[in-house]
Parts: sequence; C-alpha cells; structure tokens
Amino acid sequence: MSDNCETIWRLVDAGSQRFTALSDAVWEAPELNYKEYRSVALHKRRLEEEGFRVTIDVGGLPTAIMAESGEGGPVIAFLGEYDALPGLSQQAGATERKPLSGDGNGHGCGHNLLGAGAALAANAVREWLATTGTPGRVRYYGCPAEEGGAGKGFMVREGVFDDVDIAISWHPFWIAGVAPAASLASQRIDFTFVGRAAHAAAAPFLGRSALDAAELMNIGVNYLREHMLPTSRIHYAYVDAGGTAPNVVQSRAVLAYSVRATELDEMLKLAGRVRRIAEGAAMMTETTMSSRVISGMAELLPNRPLEQAMQRCLERLGPPPFSEADRAVAREMRKTFSEGELQTARRLLAPLVRGSEELVVCDVVPPLLPEGQSPGGMMGSTDVGDVSWQVPTVQALGATCAIGTALHSWQMVAQGKSSLAHTGMIHVAKLMAATAIEVLTQPGLLEAARSALADKLRRASYVCPIPADVSPSLDLVPEV
Repeated sequence: MSDNCETIWRLVDAGSQRFTALSDAVWEAPELNYKEYRSVALHKRRLEEEGFRVTIDVGGLPTAIMAESGEGGPVIAFLGEYDALPGLSQQAGATERKPLSGDGNGHGCGHNLLGAGAALAANAVREWLATTGTPGRVRYYGCPAEEGGAGKGFMVREGVFDDVDIAISWHPFWIAGVAPAASLASQRIDFTFVGRAAHAAAAPFLGRSALDAAELMNIGVNYLREHMLPTSRIHYAYVDAGGTAPNVVQSRAVLAYSVRATELDEMLKLAGRVRRIAEGAAMMTETTMSSRVISGMAELLPNRPLEQAMQRCLERLGPPPFSEADRAVAREMRKTFSEGELQTARRLLAPLVRGSEELVVCDVVPPLLPEGQSPGGMMGSTDVGDVSWQVPTVQALGATCAIGTALHSWQMVAQGKSSLAHTGMIHVAKLMAATAIEVLTQPGLLEAARSALADKLRRASYVCPIPADVSPSLDLVPEV
C-alpha cells in the first residue's frame, strides 16, 4: 500500500470547499439529457481556474468536456456526469414533497455530486503529479446524458477514450465502497406505426389504426416475456397514442421500448425479437412500421485488479466520517420512507454488514463482493459499461444519503445539498484519487488491469449497441 495516500487525501481536503460549491451550483441548475449547458459551463470554469487544459464539444457532443493536466506516463481518466431528471424538483433539506417553481427538473440520481466529486478527485491527482513530478496525465471527462441518453456510448463510438489507460468513476448511493461491476446491457428503440385516419363511426372500414398496431405489439411483447431469460427486462411507454379523439381512427402511434439483458449479445438478440413482433403487429393491422434506435449501453465488465486495489484503499481510508448533524439529517429523512424501501435496504445490506438494520448512514467498510455479483441481484443500466469494454474501469459507491433512499426520488433531491451529501462526496473523492495513485505508483497494477480486460475480450467482443448512423437525440426524455 502506497505511502502517498495521506498526501492525496490532504489534497482532496484542500479542494473540497471549492468542489462542494460546484456540486451545489449544479444542483441549483438541473438540466436534462444533452441540455446541460449551465452545468458544463460551471465545470469548465472551475477546472480552468484549477489549472486544467479544457477541451469542449468532446466527441461532437455540445455538453461534453475533457480537462487534462500532466505530461507523459499513463492516462488516468475520471468520469463525471451532471444530467438531472424531469419531475423531481424539490426544496433542499425538506422532509416532505415540496416542488420548486420552474422547469420541474431535479437531481434525483445525485449527478450534481457525481460530476463534482470526480472533478475533485481529478484535481487532487493533478496537484500530486505537479508536486511529485511523476510522469502521468489526469483527465476529467464531463459526460452528458447518462440517464438513458448513452452519452459515453457515443463518446466511445467516436474514439474519445482510445488513449486512456485507466477509467475511474463513482455513483451516489447510501453505501460507501467498491461498486459491483454488474449492470444490464440496454437499447432504447422507438417504434412508429402509421395507418390511415377515418371517421370511427361512419366509415371505420376505411381506416387502418396505428393505435391498434401499438396495442397488438404490446400484447405480443407481453407473451414474449415467458420465453426470455428471467434476468432480462423489457419496458415500454406511449410517446404518441394517436390523439385524444375517440371518434377518429388514429393514423399514427409511437412506442418507446427499453430492452435489457445481462449480456450485450443476448440484449441485441432480444431487441431483434421485439422488432419482429412490431413487424407482425403492422402486418395484422395493415399499417406501416418504422423503428429507430435512440441509444444503447453495454453491460459493465469487471476488472478485479482495480477493484482489489480500490478495496485496499478503502480499508486504509475507513468509512465516511459522518457527524451527528449528518446522522440527524438521515434519521429525519428515513421517516419519509415506506416500509418496502426500508426492507429493500435491509436486504441489500444484510450480506455486507452485520447489524445493518441499526444503521441510518453507511459508516462501515463493506467487504468486496465476488466478481460481477450485485447485492440483492438489483441492477440497472449505465453507459460506463461501454467505457469498460475499451478501458480497464473501476467504480466506487459514495454514501451521500440516508440508508434506504430510493434513487430517482424527491428524497434523493432533498439531500443533494446537505452536509451528509458533501461528506460522502469528499470521502469517495479520496477513495478514487488514492486508487489512481496506486495505479501510478504500484509496479504491475496497470499491466494486471490491462490483462484482466484482455482476458474478458477474448471471451466476448464489443459491438456498439448504437448504430453508426444514429446521432444523439437532443429531445430525449431521460430513463434509466
């Protein structure tokens, strides 16, 4: 274990006030997929003031940036995000639902903390490189549209990470530790049915209902659920149900489908089956169907050498130093949780921590789970997965909220500017920065990480789930 840990942690502490201010400023400006103009401007200004060389419009995305410092040596990338979610506007610190006036957006997944915390870690490594004269480059990637927009997937497709040696990221949660490398590959596909309008009473025989086609597609997919792997998921929403007039045969309907599976290859096969059901629905209704892939994400590939290095750093760092004020915030917020949410938290924590039912914040060090295992089997999707197929990648979890807080909830938004959130963000920045220093200083770790990725790629190859002719959808409604 490197003696540089204490030094890098002091550097994180020295910058913590500036970057918690950045997190709070982004919380105040919640923006959706590919529209994070104020948020990226805040990051750009902060990083330039710290001394980074900043590049804008990275990968052709108007709200993606890359900030770099250092010379020669390995390239260590910290991945940050700053997109928000719709319908989650909330007063900071309130323990009841209190939406704010304005656009209705809110940081229900804590990405205000995610971006600022990753930037704080990158800045500490920048200062360490400059002070020690160690060869190496540190980069902060500001990545837009993680909430279903697959910003990093487009960046991978454009070769943004081709010269990166190691990628490090994190996500706000109520556990502090090494994030399990377990997620679902996914693809968002929009299906558009076009028929022929007619008077629904006088001449329905002249019409061809696009709404009928959409409903038949949904029925067909529901029958498909019996014949797919139990770990796979399919969800849908009506984007356009054809209008509000029941006396008109609807001539157009649009469905948004999200198809997920534990492996990229299985997900693409399942998406093909869903597409064939859509084709059948169009045939039955004598309508036409077109489909368009909006975004896609690969599953996360574990990198055991990096996970073990991060776990060693965590065990030396210890748990987040929550104050009594932080615990008070958590106790009050937990009064708003349903029994189901609390039971879910207990189920997830049980294999990690003894006496977990008594905890209100994660002030313990959980063990490293077996490779690819997720506590409770709960998984979502993330575009960090695409990066992990290109670059050895490791993620942390930061305890920034009360145990049991549901992601994508008003409670998560309400805690986003609290001292509890700041404590967890600074703690995880120390963990990420220390992991980066281990890569830069420990002989063999970088090569072991590369070898682990190469071994995975010998067994499966990466196919970008975003077709080459698909551009980012700037009007995309976020989903995860």
